[in-house]
Amino acid sequence: MKTTLLALFLSITLLACKPGSQEKTLVPRALTADESFNEFPKSKDEILTIVKTDSGKVDLSAIQFKDTTISIKKDPKPLANKFSEARYLNSQKTAVLVQVADGSGLVSPFYIILLKNGKLDVIDLDKSSNGKNDRNVTKGLEEISRTSFIINNDFLITSVNGNVYPIKRQVPEERIQGKFFMYSSDRKTLVFLTATSLYQVNYQTGETLNLPVDASLLNQPETLVGNIQQGYSWVKNERGTSFLLKNPDEDRVVDIKEFKH
Repeated sequence: MKTTLLALFLSITLLACKPGSQEKTLVPRALTADESFNEFPKSKDEILTIVKTDSGKVDLSAIQFKDTTISIKKDPKPLANKFSEARYLNSQKTAVLVQVADGSGLVSPFYIILLKNGKLDVIDLDKSSNGKNDRNVTKGLEEISRTSFIINNDFLITSVNGNVYPIKRQVPEERIQGKFFMYSSDRKTLVFLTATSLYQVNYQTGETLNLPVDASLLNQPETLVGNIQQGYSWVKNERGTSFLLKNPDEDRVVDIKEFKH
């Protein structure tokens, strides 16, 4: 009997000491202007850990800080502590981009879990939209280079230095009603292919330019890139911001290296 009780006591003790045995629920907040996620930890153990969970066929992850598992609660949505997407936003492992594994909406919401000055916080990257074409343009995470990606046409994130830039919408109530098409050689001006135009936005300055394009050009996807490269050029405005403009001279020699897509 004593042996049985001792074994039971040891089992309970080990369970209580298991990593992630504690939980902390965080309420997400909105992104603030010029906010960076490149915090350096004050000690080696002040980092966030991505932990794979045993969830059958689907790969899911939990996020832990020391022995605490982090949950997110945004009413009226249920508590979220398992994520289908989880990736670090800096090499110090103090910020993680996550996507909730709940299958809600067109695309499950994204958040940034961060550690700053030893405190946990969560940023909400889920912006409401009532666009008629949302079902087609809401793609979740789209990688546009090795270290940068777009979230639902609303945010550009660079994972080297943990920067998050809001992408200015063409219509405030709607996420950009088009698909990412290309970017400028400095990678700061993004071009979205909409039904009637090339909507361009510089994510650092917030400057925009909507360039109408002939429907016959837009309706030929197999030749669209080549036609844009031949008929349009990147031109800098007085502030040094690059925008794609139609060539006034059809015989102009175009440097294909200007184009990134």
